[in-house]
Amino acid sequence: MARRILVLEDEEAISGMIAMNLRVAGMEPVVFSDGLKVRDSLPGDHAYDLALLDVMVPGLDGFGVFELLKPYKIPAIFLTARDDLDSKLHGLTGGAEDYIVKPFQVLELLVRMEKVLARTAPREGAAAQEILRVLDLEIDLGGHRVRKAGVEVALKPMEFDLLVALVRNKNIAISREDLIGLVWGSAYLGETRTVDVHIGQLRKKLGLQNAIKTVPKLGYRLEDGI
Repeated sequence: MARRILVLEDEEAISGMIAMNLRVAGMEPVVFSDGLKVRDSLPGDHAYDLALLDVMVPGLDGFGVFELLKPYKIPAIFLTARDDLDSKLHGLTGGAEDYIVKPFQVLELLVRMEKVLARTAPREGAAAQEILRVLDLEIDLGGHRVRKAGVEVALKPMEFDLLVALVRNKNIAISREDLIGLVWGSAYLGETRTVDVHIGQLRKKLGLQNAIKTVPKLGYRLEDGI
């Protein structure tokens, strides 16, 4: 089942952008523009895997909504323009999983969400989360194996990690610099050319020449045909 995400954001352009990218990433966003509407809906519908909360919204602010989520054990990330230290401390010391200040990069948001979801996923669902599927590929995260049309294909560790990064952000253009940060880490001092080399190997080994698109002057995008 798709991960269900509560989104509290009163700026329509931002909420629409967030919702679109969550859908592309295989999640199910439920958008609210008013904190009181979240309050009224929770007793009858609180099956959320994660909440993204703006602080400054009508009705009931994000901090108030966060308190309402706690009895339902819904993890939350604050996503707000409030960048003062008091607000950050209020959110993080109150139990929020993360606090992201606007403006933000969509890729960074998705990566942080994945980390929270991996950490907070119910234990009974853990096995299901260990398998990623896209096109004719099956990626076993726990076993570090990749199968194409049921046939196992040997990948080097960095090739495997690069494939996982592309799949988790499918249909999203990712820069070479962001891919280096996701796969090799922020301390990597080599050239971005190494990304191109590893992309070439993935295309060759997995027959992804048409699926991994080169985005001129940026990086790459894995398309799954949607």
